[in-house]
Amino acid sequence: MITEHKVIEIYCQIDDFMIDYDAVIKNAGIISDRRLKLRKRKFRMSDSEVMTMMVLFHLKSYRNLKEFYSTYVCKHMQDFFPKTVSYNRFVELQKRVIQPLSVYLKLRGLGKCTGISFIDSTPLKVSHIKREKQHKVFKGIVEKSFGTMGWYYGFKLHLIANDKGELFDFLITKANVDDRQPLKDKSFHDKVFGKIYGDKGYLGKDLFDKLFTDGIHLVRKLRKNMKQKKQEFMDRVILRKRAVIESINDVLKNICYIEHSRHRSFDNFIANLIAGLTAYSFLDSKPSVKIQNTLPNIGIS
Repeated sequence: MITEHKVIEIYCQIDDFMIDYDAVIKNAGIISDRRLKLRKRKFRMSDSEVMTMMVLFHLKSYRNLKEFYSTYVCKHMQDFFPKTVSYNRFVELQKRVIQPLSVYLKLRGLGKCTGISFIDSTPLKVSHIKREKQHKVFKGIVEKSFGTMGWYYGFKLHLIANDKGELFDFLITKANVDDRQPLKDKSFHDKVFGKIYGDKGYLGKDLFDKLFTDGIHLVRKLRKNMKQKKQEFMDRVILRKRAVIESINDVLKNICYIEHSRHRSFDNFIANLIAGLTAYSFLDSKPSVKIQNTLPNIGIS
């Protein structure tokens, strides 16, 4: 349930960021000469309002943006957004705020590493696998791949979360990219320290050695046909709690709605994904692990 207080909180946080963002853009002079010559006319709706609506859409139970904007925002949220525009104009304004919303997510929407991290990847389907040859929107951009749920056509989202259920890094790749590949890039794991827990898809001595050199201990599940190596007791316990990131994937797809197959452009896909991840950061309750409660009571006084 999105309360009035929550709407105000989301808008204020985004608007405070946009004040700083616009100041940095203006002071740095990151505007082309052509844009400076254009008439500087104010938009009817501010960027903060557009971004707030995009986030609210992913926090509501709506699955259609047009229905959400036309039947909910324009009719029931006039007190918050008195100067609404037509739906077609709103879609145009969405493209304008993709960049600042992405910067907001990276700088203020993500959490921080706590020393215990979980990593996983999840498919983002953009079309049914049987319609891949007829699909035109992402032709030449996406690939098909095989996952635990069978073949799919789309992208792959790599996520790193802490034990509080907060995402603190993410990466989008083609579907056929190996799960281990992003971790080999230091820019993806530069925020990670301590231990990171993954599934069997992250097995590999080269990856373990590379991360260990960077000060990160990769703990993974072992396959049944592999020689069982000794693991610390806490590592075995926390590995059983790795389902927390699977729960995060479920929340992102079924509550924040980051995946659907009706995209009309790549810009629309990115806007939907970034807004969904931002909406997740505003959730009051996230899947989490209480590490202090994972140790059994062994009767030591």
